[in-house]
Amino acid sequence: MELITARLRIDPLRPDDAAALFAVRGDPAVARYQGWRPADLAAAAAFIERQSPAAIPVGWVQRAIRRREDGRLIGDLGVNLPEDAKDSVEFGISLLPAEQGRGYAGEALRALFDQVFGPLGRHRIHASVDPRNLACLALLRSLGMRQEAHHRESLWLHGEWVDDMVFAMLSREWAAVPR
Repeated sequence: MELITARLRIDPLRPDDAAALFAVRGDPAVARYQGWRPADLAAAAAFIERQSPAAIPVGWVQRAIRRREDGRLIGDLGVNLPEDAKDSVEFGISLLPAEQGRGYAGEALRALFDQVFGPLGRHRIHASVDPRNLACLALLRSLGMRQEAHHRESLWLHGEWVDDMVFAMLSREWAAVPR
């Protein structure tokens, strides 16, 4: 899956992305809300090696979010594209803190939603979010996603029980979002 927006390129992770991916996922402000944090640079490299290069992968795949102007990796976008087209697509997104607040995450997700609901013809997309991640909650709501659930202390993450909120959108809802 490769997506191009006005400012971004979302494409497969490459071996030379290991240091940048480690910087994103290893940053404590990012890792706080993520289930996977690479222990070291070698773990980031091994993770990249396991990623599917397929144009339309099935199952979980992580893609690089790069600025088009310089090709610099500023984050990653995880997508779970089930084999059965009737199943919901799940996603997660991470950005370097220094790149947050510039509209990159919204731009990347709009491109993803256009792909999922357009050429891929899927019916539903959803994300699972720690409710303490206020910026992410605001982002999902700004895209027109709705909260479907709030599970109290349902995940053991980084040595503590945390809540989990589920946000979702249907294809017909995305079609009605003004752009």
